[in-house]
Amino acid sequence: MRELLFLAAASAAGLLLGAIFFGGLWFTVRKGVSSRRPALWFFCSLSLRMSVALAGFYFVSGGRWERLLACLLGFLVARLVVTRLTKSSVEDRPRDTEEARYAP
Repeated sequence: MRELLFLAAASAAGLLLGAIFFGGLWFTVRKGVSSRRPALWFFCSLSLRMSVALAGFYFVSGGRWERLLACLLGFLVARLVVTRLTKSSVEDRPRDTEEARYAP
């Protein structure tokens, strides 16, 4: 019973890590595209997001593969949630017309 509690906590931690990782990615893409230095935005964001995610996985797992797997599952569920939440903001933007792509 105690191990089940640890697995639930690991899943919740994975959700949080995934929300930070994929939410940060969404924020970076929105800011980086309009930035004067997009490479700096993307590189710093990747470094920070990967550091947080890897450190989180390391500490949450505690050397147990079951906790690591539960954390990874939560991380992937967070990816689905963030993708679904941010998809609506992408669909609200006007799409390019065929003629606009060939305009000088």
